[in-house]
Amino acid sequence: MSQVLVLNGPNLNLLGTREPDKYGAASLADIEASLSAQASQLDLDIAFFQSNSEGALIDRVQMAKGHGTRIAIINPAGYSHTSVALRDAFLGVDLPLIEIHISNIYQRESFRHHSYFSDIAIGTLAGFGPAGYNLALSAAATYLDSERSAAAT
Repeated sequence: MSQVLVLNGPNLNLLGTREPDKYGAASLADIEASLSAQASQLDLDIAFFQSNSEGALIDRVQMAKGHGTRIAIINPAGYSHTSVALRDAFLGVDLPLIEIHISNIYQRESFRHHSYFSDIAIGTLAGFGPAGYNLALSAAATYLDSERSAAAT
């Protein structure tokens, strides 16, 4: 059972070598290792999934709730601006999400300024580099704590 699912969209498997001026030198494996250590400190179970395929990401979202996932952190990458289908997958399984972008999409090309996920996300982080993932995991832990507290009352 993974309480937190971290999803990464297309081309994020190239982190560390892909446009380091925009995305930094950390690889996806580096980010996942940092998140695993942080999740352990927060007493959270965490799972990771990356795909360049929209369908594979949709399938993973649809599986998530049935596997005990309570919140997702997603960097939809290029699908941020194009994938109504991936957005609909989150709505279809009623899975809360936090949206993350390594670069500040609002300082980039105008077509990147719109995301199909921002309005359904608990929150969105953009422009903090790889550390944005850690900020998102802290936010996810806070969300899960408040959800537990609300259920207890």
